[in-house]
Amino acid sequence: MEHMSEYASGLKDVLIRKINKTEQNLYGLKLDYCRFVFGLSHRSKVIYDQVVYQVRSVDLDSMERTDHGEWSKPSIKVVRYLPNQPLTDQEPIDLGQHWEIYQG
Repeated sequence: MEHMSEYASGLKDVLIRKINKTEQNLYGLKLDYCRFVFGLSHRSKVIYDQVVYQVRSVDLDSMERTDHGEWSKPSIKVVRYLPNQPLTDQEPIDLGQHWEIYQG
């Protein structure tokens, strides 16, 4: 019986490594999806309610599958974009999924 316990423990470790690798792969694919489908990266400019923001972080876990098998836009945290002013002085705000890529 002890042998089964060692086997199960070893199998558990292998499965955990495989799950972690798969999650990392999914994370990378979601980043690519955001970049190529939505035009979004961590330094993109977005617009909401006629105000331009710069993306500070992207919440990939907020993306959901649509009925058509696609992924929804992610929630993002942003700071207001003010040309020639440092962005680091601002506290990021959560725009959720209410944004569009700024084309200006």
